[in-house]
Amino acid sequence: MADNKSKALKMIIAIVQRGKADEPVSAAIKAGAPAATVFFGRGQGMRERLGLLGLAVQPEKEIIFIIIEEWLVDQVLAAMVKAGRLDQTGIGFVFVVSVD
Repeated sequence: MADNKSKALKMIIAIVQRGKADEPVSAAIKAGAPAATVFFGRGQGMRERLGLLGLAVQPEKEIIFIIIEEWLVDQVLAAMVKAGRLDQTGIGFVFVVSVD
């Protein structure tokens, strides 16, 4: 096989504060993702009461879905984390799941 790139699909899911999806989405597309889907969500739980300094955390979130080939995951994920500052506490989080 001349092409060693995996054709397996993965989905990157990121959940960020409302209004903060543009940077990680733009970075993902520049890093090779063909497209992204962003929609609004609302979280509930203990965290909405335990924000920074005991202030309430806004429950409104933006959820980013990106489906890409497995060989692109590392570069797209790194670009999203850097652009969206997802390595900092309280900004959001990102994870990858297999697409069967």
